[in-house]
Amino acid sequence: MKFIIANYRFRGTAVLFFRLEQVKLKITHIATWSRTFRLTEPYTIAYETIASIENIFIRIDTDGGLTGLGCAAPDLAVTGETPVTVRAACREIIDPVLHGENPLRWGRALEQLHKRLNRQPAALAMADMALRDLLGKIAGLPLYQLMGGYRSRIKTSVTIGILPEKETVERALEYKAQGFKALKIKGGQDLEADIACLLKVREAVGPQMELRYDANQGYTCEQALDFVRRTKASGLELLEQPTTRDDMEQLGIVTRRASIPVMADESLMNLKDALRLAKKGLADMVNIKLMKVGGIGQASRINAVAKAAGLAVMVGCMDEAALAISAALHFTLSQANVQYADLDGHFDLLHDPTSDCVVLRNGYLYPNKGPGLGLSSL
Repeated sequence: MKFIIANYRFRGTAVLFFRLEQVKLKITHIATWSRTFRLTEPYTIAYETIASIENIFIRIDTDGGLTGLGCAAPDLAVTGETPVTVRAACREIIDPVLHGENPLRWGRALEQLHKRLNRQPAALAMADMALRDLLGKIAGLPLYQLMGGYRSRIKTSVTIGILPEKETVERALEYKAQGFKALKIKGGQDLEADIACLLKVREAVGPQMELRYDANQGYTCEQALDFVRRTKASGLELLEQPTTRDDMEQLGIVTRRASIPVMADESLMNLKDALRLAKKGLADMVNIKLMKVGGIGQASRINAVAKAAGLAVMVGCMDEAALAISAALHFTLSQANVQYADLDGHFDLLHDPTSDCVVLRNGYLYPNKGPGLGLSSL
């Protein structure tokens, strides 16, 4: 194998830059491990309260000394997975498919993995990002630049879980003082309280702050439309997943009748869902999360459908370590039609060893300058 070593160092580590046409790398070893993160404080959404989360990490080693890193954030209620099933998927599927392969044939490998992991999207997303991280390191470039480099930063919203009205307003003002330009507020448990709270938040933060509302499937069709009518004075930017994901027709009714854009989140799990939402006009917007859909490869296909159908796109996240957020950020930065980002899933994790992958400044997220996803080792 022929290679050159460029005059470049990342966090004190020499980075190998290979001549891509000459690379004959092999994947020699794959390891996974689990890590539980406590949150700085628990938060509540329409159907649960979360105090800690568990992520699975993967490391793909090659005989050239380069390593690809990835992360899964399984959620039984959303992805249908647990940490146990993700690690089993790596042992029984990911490792046998990838071991001994050239990582530059990542497209072939991901197609094989998609066929066998089509019901395990977080596991697939983990493998997808590790292979793409490795590609960036082989090329010596940040991943978003390899994917097109459309922009170098994007504004992100920050989420406020379900809290009493006074605490919600206080939290909104704290985030405004920190420089955030967009807030996502959670609701869906109590319609009257949700309406009153949103109006108070708008009064407190002023007209410039972008406000988004996520009911997490908590409303009926009638409640969602009532919420939109009665909060008109708030200047709400969008309403996310107001109705249950099991009845897309109800989502479509809200979309057709509401005076603001309606976003599908839990109703969008795969390419088939994207096609259905687009064909039947069941949403104005879609929230693409790598953990829901199976990584950047599947996200790119869904994004293409959304673009063709004229649907606005947000890239969102689960409760994820910064490494996984970095993958979503690199995807977002490479796509011209992605208008919104909700990439705050790492903000409240305590002792995240991957926290340096992304940089937050005045409400905008930036990648760091390292190759791939920006983390040299883990």
